[in-house]
Amino acid sequence: MGENKDLFVLTYGALVAQLCKDYEKDEDVNKYLDKMGYGIGTRLVEDFLARSCVRRCHSYSEIIDIIAQVAFKMYLGITPSVVCHNSSRNEFSLILDKNPLAEFVEELPAGRSALCYCNLLCGVIRGALEMVHLATDVTFLQDRLKGDRVTEIGITFLKKLDEKKYKRKK
Repeated sequence: MGENKDLFVLTYGALVAQLCKDYEKDEDVNKYLDKMGYGIGTRLVEDFLARSCVRRCHSYSEIIDIIAQVAFKMYLGITPSVVCHNSSRNEFSLILDKNPLAEFVEELPAGRSALCYCNLLCGVIRGALEMVHLATDVTFLQDRLKGDRVTEIGITFLKKLDEKKYKRKK
């Protein structure tokens, strides 16, 4: 896994650098990374479910724990800590002490203060959860590349999606 991860991280850095050349606005780069991540997440969820053998979850807390303890470990080799933010238990944060995607990055490019360098992760999480019928809002709340103490991804579960829309017609 280590060699593949390093190759992905280096390739990802080149991708972000190219997107910064292609798009003037950070918001456009962020949207593109999110969209790309969403596409990855919609496909990755099948691999995850097949390889992880996780059982059906019955709460948002269970889902977020699976994401942190199994998915992040499986694909990025890290285990973020989880924080719940509200009494209805639908708003969580994943706190990354180490962010593999930013491993070889010391700082954001000059003039790119609004860039969410690792926004691909938000799209991956959102896409994967949508494939299991959960609408979410996923955003970076803190980022070490922007001088914050930690990297924090906020996940808000919005609603359970109608499964009928996603079933294949026979």
